Amino acid sequence: MAHITFWFDFASTYSYLAAMRVADVAEQRGVGVKWQPFLLGPIFGAQGWTDSPFNIYEAKGKYMWRDMARLADVLDVPFKRPATFPQNSLLAGRVACVGQDDGWVADFTRATYTAQFGRGQDISTAEDLTPILTSLDLDAADILARATSSDGKLALRAGTDAAISAGVFGAPSFTTHDGELFWGSDRLEEAVDWAATHAA
Repeated sequence: MAHITFWFDFASTYSYLAAMRVADVAEQRGVGVKWQPFLLGPIFGAQGWTDSPFNIYEAKGKYMWRDMARLADVLDVPFKRPATFPQNSLLAGRVACVGQDDGWVADFTRATYTAQFGRGQDISTAEDLTPILTSLDLDAADILARATSSDGKLALRAGTDAAISAGVFGAPSFTTHDGELFWGSDRLEEAVDWAATHAA
């Protein structure tokens, strides 16, 4: 089956928009989706950035927040700017890695993005993530313990290393089985079409 890898960091605004529609867009073309969390921090750090470029460049940040509001309205998804941006996405990313193994990564990712950018909530701590996991009928205590274990930490680190190896430099990004890279929520359809028409 043709597939794409959806690379996302929970700190990424536009990844929220992609997460809310990637499954439907891919399903319409018969393309599978691998949900792959990673961390932008090491990638930005290699470029000399210590903060989100949307904070570093004021005009770019102002545009992004307005653009997010417009696009959320078009996609009919909720949008509320959180008080803190970017949030620490480390724990949420580790939890998502647990979800990869257990099969609930997509549901958790959508729920966490909705909490953060749909309702403006914090998602950086165990206390923030517990109600999200509970709302999905998941054992929050067990999952958080697994996410913060040595294996849980290594899983997200491996995802970040894999992103770097794939040439990913921002989120959201999409890669296909033949190594094509597409960057940005607005390239989702292009990535899915490529995967569908270039299937091995």
